[in-house]
Order: sequence, then C-alpha cells, then structure tokens
Amino acid sequence: MKAPQTLFCERVLLPEGWASNVTIGIDQSGSIASIECGKVHGPDPTTLAGPVVPALQNLHSHGFQRAMAGLAEIAGSTNDSFWTWRDTMYRLVGQMSPDDVEAVTTKLYSELLKGGFGQVVEFHYFHHALAEVGRSDGFEMSSRILRSAETAGIGLTHLPVFYAHAGFGGLAPNEGQRPFIHSVDSFLALLDRLAPACAAAEVRLGLAIHSLRAATPDEMRAVLSSEQTGGPIHIHVAEQEREVEDCLAWSGRRPVSYLLDEFAVDERWCAIHATHMTAEETVRLAKSGAVAGLCPATEANLGDGIFPATEFMAQGGRFGIGTDSHVATSVAEELRVLEYGQRLRDRRRNRLVSGPGGSVGCTLIDASLAGGSQAAGLRTSGIRVGARADLVVLDGANPFIAAAKDDQILDRWIFALGSEAVRDVMVRGNFVVREGRHLAEERIDSDFARALKRILQ
Repeated sequence: MKAPQTLFCERVLLPEGWASNVTIGIDQSGSIASIECGKVHGPDPTTLAGPVVPALQNLHSHGFQRAMAGLAEIAGSTNDSFWTWRDTMYRLVGQMSPDDVEAVTTKLYSELLKGGFGQVVEFHYFHHALAEVGRSDGFEMSSRILRSAETAGIGLTHLPVFYAHAGFGGLAPNEGQRPFIHSVDSFLALLDRLAPACAAAEVRLGLAIHSLRAATPDEMRAVLSSEQTGGPIHIHVAEQEREVEDCLAWSGRRPVSYLLDEFAVDERWCAIHATHMTAEETVRLAKSGAVAGLCPATEANLGDGIFPATEFMAQGGRFGIGTDSHVATSVAEELRVLEYGQRLRDRRRNRLVSGPGGSVGCTLIDASLAGGSQAAGLRTSGIRVGARADLVVLDGANPFIAAAKDDQILDRWIFALGSEAVRDVMVRGNFVVREGRHLAEERIDSDFARALKRILQ
C-alpha cells in the first residue's frame, strides 16, 4: 500500500468526454477514488504536463517473440507466409532459456508501457525450455512472465495456453512444437499451481486454447469443463486462409462457424485474429458477445489479411488490439494500421468512426478500451471512480498536441505522432514511465542486450 495521492489535469479524457481542470484522487490500492472538475481537492496535487488519457489494454502478446522482430524479413521464396515465418520462430524457441524469456519479456513490457499500454494479456504457450521438455511442468516459465510484469510495472492477465497437436484431427506435434505441449491433466495441474501465485501478484489468471488445429474438440471440452479460473478464454481462429481450408477439409465447416457451433462462446471469450470470416460468421461472432482480438501490425507483417472491422462494428461487435509478435509495440501504430487496412480495402477514408463529424481516433480509443478491458478480464477501466489508475500523459510541450483541441489530440497522437507523444505513464497509481523513459530502463536494457547476444550468437 502507498499513501493516497492527488493529480491535477488541465485536460483529461473521461468516459463522458473531455474535461478541463480535473482533480483525480488515488487511494492506497492504486484505484481512482474521486474525480472533481473545476477545482483542486486534496493537499499538494501533482500537476500532469499534458492531456491525460486512459492507458489501453494489450489483449494479445507472445512476449518471447520480441527477440525475433525484424529477423524474418529475408525472403526464402516468393511464397513466404505465416507458415514459413513459423519455422524461424521455432528456431528462436530452441535457443531460449527461462532467463532469456524473462529478459526479453521485461524489455517488451517496458516498451509497451512507453507505447501507451497499461495492461498486457500474455497468451503464453512457451511452457518448457527445450532442454527441460519432459521434465518441466511449465510453472517456471510462467513465473518468469509474472516477474517480468512486476519488474516492468505493467498490469498482467496471464493466459497459459493448451497446445497438444500440430494440426486438425489430433496430428502429433512436430519437433519445433515440443516446448509448447501439455496433456489435459498436466495443463489443468499447471492452472491449479498458478492460481495462488497469480493471486499473490495481483495478476488476472485465465486460459487459452491455442487454436482448433492444436487441440481436439474432446480436449477442449475437457479443459473448459474442468478449469476453475473464471477468467478470460482466448483462442486463435481463422488467422490464415490455409487454416480455413484445412478446417473445411477436416470438419466441413469454417473455423469461426465450427467454434460458435460447438462451444458456448460468450463474453469470456476472445477470438484472436478472426481474419477470414464470411458475412454470416461476422454477424454471429458480433452477436456472441465475444471480443475480436486484432493485431493489425502483426497481421500485416505476416500477410494474413484484413479483418472485416467496418462490418463487425456495424453489427455491434466488440474489438480490442494486441501486438502479438511485437513488430510494433505502441497503441498508435496498431490503431493506425487497423484503420489504414480498412481504407486500403475499401478505397475510402475514415472507416472506423462513430458517424458524420466523429473522430476516428476517439472511436478507436473508446472501442479498444472497452473491448480490451473485457478481454483482459478487468472489472472496469478508463478514468472513472473505482477503476485502476492507469493513465497516459501525452506531451503537452509537443506543438502538435499543444495546438490540438479535444479529439484532435487523439487523432494527432494516432495518425501523426505515435509513441513520441507519450510522456508519462501511470499503472495502479505508480508512475512507471517519466518523460518517455522507463524508470528501470538501464537495467532492463542491459539484461535484454545480454540475452539477445546469447540467443543470436
């Protein structure tokens, strides 16, 4: 517990819109206890040096993959795809120890904070270092993720991933997938062991099924019927066209249709990517209450395709953003790529917007905050009483920001500036980024440099 504190914001984005001269009281737990407009309350408030907006939730992360960002851009053939990229990822996994995973993930989490995220959902399937396969239960690698979040100071939702097969129909895993594999019983035992550790660290625990191709329906039902986390449930689905073709060959149904037909998909669920859907599937997923987990920069990097976001939003669908393989690490870049993908497909401008006269930036922030909070299993979010004090202070000295008004601030941040606009970041009432630098940046960078040298030597 820390002492209560008071913040003074000249401009702040509240759920009902922008407000001026706002005092925010933060209690000992790091939650927002009060919001007062037009006057200062409490002793010695800390004045924030720019417009204040909510920190967003990053709903999809594979932390270890930050180590390979930029290393899969050498052409192997004219048909490079996700499937050839995956071979590079398998080679990386074979080189990494738990120490390396912790160093790389801690570095990533510090970068996510500087990019405007306050919470990360770790879709964690790297359970065993290669040398420990057959001897590890997966707890050690998960504990390194928890330590990374603590060191960086980011909020964490931890999703251990059930992964058992190489393809539809229960194909045996290949050599590169050995560090990911669990049986149903060993996976459930891992969840049970993690529950007290996550509770002690104030980490939200849920689970993920890697994909329909990595788990049989019977295994999925066994996991889902026995798990006791009560947290979010995430799954990769319909990311690539080949996955759709393979699912059709196996079941006669497309992946999203199969998932919705066979499982009780509701608000606990997050369908990661869901890139390749028919119009009917798009409506069904939107009406299910599940969140679509979009990772636009990674999806573009892998050549996956473009999610039907305009159609999904028109049906009341909920979405949030993640950084997945971490070729990008900022709120602004993910939202910009998301919007630009819709523009390129439709050959029109301003696609993801609430209506005529609306701000694209504001629409994207509002939607991503709501969807990301749901997918992370958070009770509430945004700058409101009862929510965690997860705040981003944009740089009020930047001319683009200084000259902007209200929603223009968000549009400048997303479409003109990116992470350079992020000045300070607070999580749970603690500043973890000040003037664009993480408070433990030197140590984190040093550990990361040593790990990267080991991995790539």
